[in-house]
Amino acid sequence: MRNIIVKVHPSKSNLKKKEQLAWKIAEIASDKAKINKKAVEMVINRIIDNASVAIASFNRKPVVSARQMALAHLRKNGANIFGLNSKIKVDCEWAAWANGTAVRELDYHDTFLAADYSHPGDNIPAILAVAQQKGCNGLDLIKGILTGYEVQVNLVKGICLHEHKIDHIAHLGPSVAAGIGSLLKLKTDTIYQSVQQALHTTVSTRQSRKGEISSWKAFAPAHAGKLAIESVDRCMRGEGAPSPIYEGEDSVIAYVLSGPGKKYIVPLPKINESKKAILETYTKEHSAEYQSQALIDLARSMNKKIKNLKDINKVIIETSHHTHYVIGTGAKDPQKMDPYASRETLDHSIMYIFAVALEDGTWHHVKSYTPKRARRKSTVKLWRKIMTRENKKWTKKYHHKDPKKKSFGGKVIIKMRNGTSISEEINVADAHPAGKKPFGREEYINKFKMLTDGIISKSESDRFLKLVQNLKNLKSKDLKGLNIEVMSKIKKRSKNSKGIFS
Repeated sequence: MRNIIVKVHPSKSNLKKKEQLAWKIAEIASDKAKINKKAVEMVINRIIDNASVAIASFNRKPVVSARQMALAHLRKNGANIFGLNSKIKVDCEWAAWANGTAVRELDYHDTFLAADYSHPGDNIPAILAVAQQKGCNGLDLIKGILTGYEVQVNLVKGICLHEHKIDHIAHLGPSVAAGIGSLLKLKTDTIYQSVQQALHTTVSTRQSRKGEISSWKAFAPAHAGKLAIESVDRCMRGEGAPSPIYEGEDSVIAYVLSGPGKKYIVPLPKINESKKAILETYTKEHSAEYQSQALIDLARSMNKKIKNLKDINKVIIETSHHTHYVIGTGAKDPQKMDPYASRETLDHSIMYIFAVALEDGTWHHVKSYTPKRARRKSTVKLWRKIMTRENKKWTKKYHHKDPKKKSFGGKVIIKMRNGTSISEEINVADAHPAGKKPFGREEYINKFKMLTDGIISKSESDRFLKLVQNLKNLKSKDLKGLNIEVMSKIKKRSKNSKGIFS
């Protein structure tokens, strides 16, 4: 690996193209690096993971809306929409829109946390859609996805967006563009322009994850993927981009992020070095914001130790800066304590999540979020007894540069009415690579079967799982098979809505 120093340069210095971060990203996207066997297996795992959560959300309203919009853009040799017959094809940008929304809706796929947040699996829908439309093979797809993960993970390590209230899709646009560049074997200069265009068009605010969180949380990464595809298309036609997009005098760093005095350090692999960043990422056992994963496991454990939850006087969660200020009481969002809040908001309230997990001793991607469940009197009462506070110990662990020592847990102190206390701490979620029950191929397949049960047929499940596990050897004609068709009875439950494209 090498560390790239990124800072603002005045226009008069005329920063050379090859010294810019976007160019260095383009270089690794266009190199001839050998692929790592473990990384390939993880790509397969994440395609399975994405398919699981996409199919499970098939009839959720944002997903239905996105799918209907996509179906207005049919294309004979286009890309597939998750859940529909593979003969139905749409423009790849619209497939990315529909499928990206489906993948993100349940907040149930993979994550990487460092200086900023990310869901690197958001790269897959857009890259897969382009691969299907352009007739790429399985090996091409693997290379594209590995690049997408590599770029996003390393941008997340080096550049914090959220401290400036910028949404994390600003790292996704460039990573998707780079991934598509690898997929299509584009020239370095074309990828360079594409990365810059994608960043320029995907900068948006974190209000999408603040206050009353709406369905845009699901649409946001799909939108970034769609814009990245459009950016690559334009640049393949010889069009350019705002440049230098990171280092320029009026650039993203200069006026959106920390300004001219700031130096960012972004790690990137050396040219022709294998891309293995995907191995540093981790998926979710529970359908909730990643920083709640370990705490759900802790609540599940502590549930067994408390006979009567009514005897609880106060619950204190000591955790990292990020967890406290984003999904904890440090956010100072009254909506995070509101039983009438949206599902998306409840997903970003560790107080709600911990209360439900402590009461139920488990977590469910649908049942744990229903209005009835959120408004249960005992839950509301317990919920409002919970507070978070930052502990520097957990903040330090959160930002540890060694992935084996990095953790996203915390310590919970439950104070009882009789004056006694119960405390327990956890470093990482059980499903994390360093957790009690790390996810391997078997766990990904089990998650897939659990989430698609009753939605797809057993034969369709078996077909998909067999095909995807042979990804490296798939021909271009086989990639349409990475789609999954839901059963007819599930399709019938979709409710049409009207819009401009309908």
